[in-house]
Amino acid sequence: MKRPSATGREAPRGPSQRQLRAGELMRHALVEILREQEITDPDIAGVSITLTEVRMSPDLRNATVFVEPLGGGEQAAVVVKALNRHHKFLRGRLGHAIDMKFTPALKFLHDDTFDVAARMSRLFDDPRVARDLKPSHASEDED
Repeated sequence: MKRPSATGREAPRGPSQRQLRAGELMRHALVEILREQEITDPDIAGVSITLTEVRMSPDLRNATVFVEPLGGGEQAAVVVKALNRHHKFLRGRLGHAIDMKFTPALKFLHDDTFDVAARMSRLFDDPRVARDLKPSHASEDED
């Protein structure tokens, strides 16, 4: 049997307000750093990179940065690998740009939500799926 909590509240299920605020602060600072194009890497030179989200660990010492390069596809893996190669440089620049007790360690991952959304859109455009989504009028005809 589960013991009721002393305050009568359940444990938080998602990131705290503090984590969300710190993540947005980090995202905005990283966008400015990347916009200044201080990284001289041929894999990310001239590539427009979208930072979609930054997820912070509860202790705010680790940050997972989700990125989507313009065009996606095969280029995404190359861009993510290049950003992970330069994570120490970016962390150093970030330390000067943000006012936090600790500058979090950075880990870059490809954000595949755009690919999933495109796949879902293609599924909804499929005539077989569209047929199933239309309301059935058979029950009205029987009355």
